[in-house]
Amino acid sequence: MAKLLKTLLVAAAIILFLFPAAVIADCTCEAEAEDRNEALALKYKLAALASILVAGAVGVCLPVAAKRFPALSPTSSLFFVVKAFAGGVILSTGFIHVLPDAFENLTSPCIPEHPWGDFPFTGFVAMVAAIGTLMVESYATSYYTRRANVKEAMKDCCGGDEEMLTVHTHATHGHAHGSVPSEESDSDDAKLLRHRVISQVLELGIIVHSVIIGIALGASQSPKTIKPLIAALSFHQFFEGLGLGGCITQAKFHVRAVIIMTIFFSLTTPSGIAIGIGIANIYSETSTTALIIEGVFNSASAGILIYMALVDLLSADFMSPKLQNNGKLQLAANLSLLIGAGAMSLLAKWA
Repeated sequence: MAKLLKTLLVAAAIILFLFPAAVIADCTCEAEAEDRNEALALKYKLAALASILVAGAVGVCLPVAAKRFPALSPTSSLFFVVKAFAGGVILSTGFIHVLPDAFENLTSPCIPEHPWGDFPFTGFVAMVAAIGTLMVESYATSYYTRRANVKEAMKDCCGGDEEMLTVHTHATHGHAHGSVPSEESDSDDAKLLRHRVISQVLELGIIVHSVIIGIALGASQSPKTIKPLIAALSFHQFFEGLGLGGCITQAKFHVRAVIIMTIFFSLTTPSGIAIGIGIANIYSETSTTALIIEGVFNSASAGILIYMALVDLLSADFMSPKLQNNGKLQLAANLSLLIGAGAMSLLAKWA
């Protein structure tokens, strides 16, 4: 699992640091007129950087810290309701915030008609990203399950580990030990592996579009554009952090991995803003290269987020016996989902 975490963090770092260099290109389409005021815009950018950093950190840390309270533990009913809200937020992010931007990028008159106008690349890339996410989850879970089975077999061969032993007979004066895990134990291990893969893939999907929105905000020189984005993106990061934090909590990572994931999420958008500030004078959001790269990245991010929200966050919980056998909890979870999706959709008016 540590290797997968490192791989995803490296991929995210590549996106974070190489994307700005790739989108610096000659403008091929006139930029829209905007109320430029570089000094005032810089003040708003710095305010946005601080606000988004705090909001993201608080959002992702809340579920992690709340696991110390029984009422908010991953097995509690309240946690199901909060997670449904977070699932709605992430689903809305994919459908309402990211996918429309991708369509706008890849259908812009500023990019070549051929081949971008000949085929619906936005939907295609989103579909491929969703399928790719499914494959990554499947192969990663399979790999770690096989590795766990090998370790278990080695322990059995070498005498076993008392914590892993579930068969301990006292019928004779001797003892019979065997590493035969119960079905419940196997199920718990499989769920834990799945939660760990889910949390890491979800973070990668969030990071992709967080970099893009951060750079776009940092590169803007219009105070009128930046000002409403401060509150909107702060709430955006807070809600996304809640969703990711809930997944990290269920994954039961070691403290070091939790710290790395929370810090990386918290710093991604502020880092994008800082990069955008640095390249503001040479970055053109209407350049062909910028539009194509942003469009492809946004499409992939949308596919990942929509798949993760529907399959991993919502479907797994909504079809679980705990929810199916409790009418009040089912109603609360449905309402929470609608509120989360609605609140995040409303933010699209400003961001």
